[in-house]
Amino acid sequence: MADEKRVLSIHSTVVFGYVGNKSATFPLQLLGYDVSPINSIQVSNHTEYGSQKGRVSDGEDAEALFEGLRNNDLMNYTHVLTGYIVSESFLLKVVEVIKELKAQNPSLIYVCDPVLGDNGHLYVKERIVPIYRDVVIHLADIITPNQTELELLTDTIITCEAEALSAIDLLHARGIPTVVLSSSELGDTQSLLCLASQKKGDTTKKYRLKMPKLDDYFVGTGDLFAASLLAWMDRDQDLKSALEKTVSILQAVLERTFRYAKSLAGPNGKPSMRQKELRLIQSRADIENPQVVLRAEEVA
Repeated sequence: MADEKRVLSIHSTVVFGYVGNKSATFPLQLLGYDVSPINSIQVSNHTEYGSQKGRVSDGEDAEALFEGLRNNDLMNYTHVLTGYIVSESFLLKVVEVIKELKAQNPSLIYVCDPVLGDNGHLYVKERIVPIYRDVVIHLADIITPNQTELELLTDTIITCEAEALSAIDLLHARGIPTVVLSSSELGDTQSLLCLASQKKGDTTKKYRLKMPKLDDYFVGTGDLFAASLLAWMDRDQDLKSALEKTVSILQAVLERTFRYAKSLAGPNGKPSMRQKELRLIQSRADIENPQVVLRAEEVA
């Protein structure tokens, strides 16, 4: 048991497609992690289809699951991963459980993907934001916000790399050791900019990595990013290496998905959301053995 890596993954899930736990669990399992998924919301499909059916879990639902785990002595994890949570009571219950798990296992690593919004648009109710900003992120060992989420968590406006790095330093000052800006529009017309920073004692290492843009929009990429980063940070114990492998996985999956969607849509067609569902199963070799083609550079 001492050598087993067990991840409690708390996300949304869909019946059809790849987002939330459907996007995070398979890569973690491929990389050797025993995953216990808890679903904050279960719906038929993601919102980009235009309509969906399902239900949101609340704090009572979460507590029932955690109680069952406790009753059978199953609350023993090496990692916690959280993503999209829309219920305030569910989120507060998760906070309690993370504190409980960290008390039981001080070496437990909590990776927080603070799914709040993107491109200035909120995915959650406004009252969820201060819970993340004032409570949740203070428990995190690794946090993976996008540009909008980094702004929300630090009450700043980010228009350039220097402002992003300053915002990241604000999160370090709040006790978060590793911050990865998973995506931003701070690059150029051809690329997205990713920034990563790790603070150990008085030493901080920062990295930048540019990711080529694809001429389309995909869902579930942030969930794949956070899960892959968890695994490679644990395996390599090196932020630069983990960042490069995580981005390589993401690029391989997206490029394969993009080619597949275009082949179905035809030379003059626009791929549908169904055609653009991530090709995770078909990318398992890239997930298990990422070929690094994009290198991170250290920021002075």
